[in-house]
Formats: sequence, C-alpha cells, structure tokens
Amino acid sequence: MKIIILGAGQVGSSLAQNLASEANDVTLVDTDDRRLRDLQDRLDLRTVVGSATHPTVLKGAGADDADLMIAVTNSDESNMVACQVGYTLFHTPTRIARVRAPEYLAYPQLFSPEALPVDVLISPEQLVTQYVKRLIEHPGALQVLDFAGGKVRMVAVRAYYGGPLVGQALRTLREHMPNVQTRVAALFRRGQAIIPEGNTIIEAGDEVFFVAARKNIRAVMSELRKLDKPVKRIMLAGGGNIGKRLAQTLESRYQVKIIERSAERARAISEELNRTIVLLGDAADEELLLEENIDNTDIFCALTNDDEANILAGMLAKRRGARMVMSLINRPAYVDLVQGSEDIDIAISPQQATIGTLLAHVRRGDVVMVHSLRRGAAEAIEAVAHGDSRSSKVVGRRIENIPLPQGTTIGCIVRGDEVIMGHHDTVIEPEDHVILFLVDKRRIPEVERLFQVGVTFI
Repeated sequence: MKIIILGAGQVGSSLAQNLASEANDVTLVDTDDRRLRDLQDRLDLRTVVGSATHPTVLKGAGADDADLMIAVTNSDESNMVACQVGYTLFHTPTRIARVRAPEYLAYPQLFSPEALPVDVLISPEQLVTQYVKRLIEHPGALQVLDFAGGKVRMVAVRAYYGGPLVGQALRTLREHMPNVQTRVAALFRRGQAIIPEGNTIIEAGDEVFFVAARKNIRAVMSELRKLDKPVKRIMLAGGGNIGKRLAQTLESRYQVKIIERSAERARAISEELNRTIVLLGDAADEELLLEENIDNTDIFCALTNDDEANILAGMLAKRRGARMVMSLINRPAYVDLVQGSEDIDIAISPQQATIGTLLAHVRRGDVVMVHSLRRGAAEAIEAVAHGDSRSSKVVGRRIENIPLPQGTTIGCIVRGDEVIMGHHDTVIEPEDHVILFLVDKRRIPEVERLFQVGVTFI
C-alpha cells in the first residue's frame, strides 16, 4: 500500500515505524529536516521536507497515486486542509486526519465530502480518555481492549500468587467457571510468548490475555488474581484536554479531584465540571498530596503534557499511599523504563492507543479493529469473514482446519449478538466477526490473506 504520513511528531514517527516494517511504501512529510533525516537513517521510507498543506509538497510526496493519506501534524487546521487538497487535487481514496479541538469534533457534519472531506477522524485525547476509563472500570488490569462494539473485551492481567487458577492447567478454567464463556488468547512469561494449550500451566507473574463477554470480565480476573476493591476516589494530575475529558466521564460515578497548576485553566475547568473538585497546585507537591488524603486515593492518574512531571508525580503518589498509579508517557524509552515498576503500575502511551485505530484502515481484508500490544510487537485484530466455503479460506471451516500462521490464535467469534469462544471444533460462518491474537505482528500479511475473498465470490 502506498501511504503518505503528514507530520513526523510522536504519533507520525511511531506510525511510520509500524507501517514501514510491513513492506508498505511510506512517505513522511514534515517541515523539520533534521527529524526527517534521523528517521530516514533508521527506517525504510521516503521523506519530503515542506508544509503538509502545500499542493506542490503533496505532489512531490506522491499524492497522485497514494492509496492513503494520514494527516497527524500538530495543527488541526493543517490536517483538515491537507485532506481537502488530497481530495480535490489528487483524488486520494482514503484520508485520515487527527483533530484534537472539541470545538471541531462537536460538529460531525463538518467532515463530509461536501464540506471537509475527511474519511476518518482521530482524536488522541478521546482515545486515551476511553483507554484510561476502561482501566479504571477494571482495577488490576494492565490493558482492556474493546471489540465488536464493546460486546467482547480482551483483558491483560498479571497472575498473582493465590489466584485460584495459578499453578493449574488452562483446561481447568472451564471447571472453575462452568457458566462463564472465556478463553486465554495469549500468555507472556518473562517477556516470552507462550502459545496457550489445554495443558499449559499458569505461573505467578505471567501476563495473561483473555477474551470474554463484557459482563464476565470481573469473574475471570478473580481466577487469576486477588480482585482489587472497587474504585471510589480518583485523583487526576493535570487539567488539560485529557484530564478534563476524563473528569467529565468519571465524575457521575466516582469522587474525582483534579490538580492543575495554572490558575486560569483551573478556573475555566472548575466552571465546566459539575462534581469534580479542582485544586490549584503542583501534583508533585508532597504537602498538597498529603493534605488531599493521597493515602486514601484508589487511583492516581498523572496526565500532564510533561513526561518527567508525570513520572515524578506518579512515584510520589505511590510512595505516599495511592493504591494504583497510572502515568501518561509519550517517549517510548520512558514507557519501557517505568511500565510495571514498583512505583508506576501502568504507563499509558498515547501513540499505542492511537496507532491501533489507524492500522485498522491499512489492513487488507475486512479488518474493523486493530489493537497494537506490547509496544507494537503483538497485535489483536477483529476481522469479518465474507464469502462461502469455495471463495473463503475460513468460512465453513472448523478452527482446527484453518491454516493459521504460527503464533496466531482465534480468541472468540461474535455472531450477531452472540459471543462464541473459539474452540477447535467451532465452525466460522459468513459475516462472523473473528477476534484473533498474533504474538508476532510480522505474520499479519498471512492473516490478511486468510480473510480476503477469492475471485469466485460475487
């Protein structure tokens, strides 16, 4: 696929790295010549220096015959104009734009072929807000991913000593929970992937990815670890776009406090929020945290736009008694450094939260959802099976007879409103939504080919 990425910031660079490693023809456009040179030295891609909105620059980047344009510069307006230019002058088939300002997002009618021809809108703040909200709903989970419009969730959880299933073979899960449909999709032990079989023994410390209907998530988690108490008190550091959005989402169900260091911003968000307590101050101020009963706080989220401040505030909150700490971290190297450390339970990467949504539009076959996992090494995808037994490699076949690439498992199938776990004798039917887990994303092209319909299908 020929792809033009406009903007070489954190999201653009991460996306270019993901796509260039999959044998796509990628061109990256940015005004920063130095940054582009650095990326070109490391990645197999073309670079063009210039403004993302200028027709001559886009023409030089190959917009004439590009399949996909992804505009992720730091400017909403530049991203929207670039899509307009791509549509009007170059007839680029698919145009994706990152738009952050709620003032634009509140008017979806703006984004149509008759107005601003943007096919897909990406709002990182909105995606991160949803991501954090799901983690808060399932305390103790490392990741919570939605599929099939929320009917199914894939949850990553670390198995602890004392969990009923720890030390047991996976096949006993059905005996432990005879009325709950669930399946372990993947297992990581000391960083190494283990393909789950019926006789696989779960050990304490394993990172377990399982799929289940949304209503059963908490019951399955209780088999792997001691369940955390329900969340009541949440403290957010940073009243920016993400902090404010998250408070608006949570304040009707939880006791929420926001710490914001800008007096002007604190005043503005206090007028917009209904039940959230807004505090003026520094989240790394130990006295302030102690005054606000950090030791009785269930979840502390550091969400400022400063990685170092988020890490330090998170560490301080944990050491002063916060039960669980999440920190928003942009730099990939920092994510690796602090993820799962004693002080910070979950490092939230905006790039990883955003990239999955973008990848769904790059995958061949009818792929409707992609989640990038373990810093892009693994992937969970939702693909729709089309055709019949003659034209499709999956329809009408039992899972055990589908030539899945090594390291790929089918977690479950969503058929209408029914959630069916993916056992060896389960037969795939037309229009089933199939949830797959790949421990090695290099196998993606093989999975894509499985879900592509042959020429006999009309």
